[in-house]
Amino acid sequence: MRRAIVSDIHSNLDALETVLADIADQGVDEIYCLGDTIGYGPQPRECIDHVMKMDACILGNHDQAALFDPEGFSSNAEQAIFWTRSRLESPIDPEKPDDATLSELQQKRWNFLCELPRTIREDDFLFVHGSARNPLAEYVFPEDVCNQQKMQRIFGMIPRYCFQGHTHVPGIFTEAGAFLRQDELTSGYRLGDQKVMINVGSVGQPRDGDPRSCYVILEDQTVTFRRVDYPVQNTVSKIHAIAALDSFLGDRLLEGR
Repeated sequence: MRRAIVSDIHSNLDALETVLADIADQGVDEIYCLGDTIGYGPQPRECIDHVMKMDACILGNHDQAALFDPEGFSSNAEQAIFWTRSRLESPIDPEKPDDATLSELQQKRWNFLCELPRTIREDDFLFVHGSARNPLAEYVFPEDVCNQQKMQRIFGMIPRYCFQGHTHVPGIFTEAGAFLRQDELTSGYRLGDQKVMINVGSVGQPRDGDPRSCYVILEDQTVTFRRVDYPVQNTVSKIHAIAALDSFLGDRLLEGR
């Protein structure tokens, strides 16, 4: 079984379609998404349509915010969520507002978001958005390796391997207290007896100083990170053209932050 694991697409269709093309080239059997399909970016509906075709997806905090209300969000993230919600609620084609097929698709998207689980557990593997302790919202940053109490409590809730996103910073946390950066793992990482947390990075908004999309492939107990160039300026231009989206949300994509 060869599985691709993606996360934090954030309505960036250009990035998602480029990553899906790369995944197809890798001969992947299954695709899992770790949440935050929407938020920040300019094309939430199209991204949801792609993710609905994946083999599994879990709920992210931005997905939940679109369903309810954003809590603890920055002003630009909150504004983006309200705009995203308006896009999901508005007719797909203004010229065909009564088209039953379009209406059914809108409802299908909402149902998809409403039914997303917070976690997926498969034997020794746990899939979450944030962390094993707080699947929806807890951040686990590389510098948290210095917070032994926090890390011990989280690792205590992991069966053996946990795949997560949320921070948009790819790498692997070991139970021994190390963080292995994605660029240090060019030959992949072999899963063994030690507990680990694997942050798969972000498809649509990387924040490790590298603007390329990031995702992982899991095959035969080996985790391989992949970085993919996408037409980032296209996405930046789309964000800049939408008054309700802060231009910063586009500018940051150029710097991977």
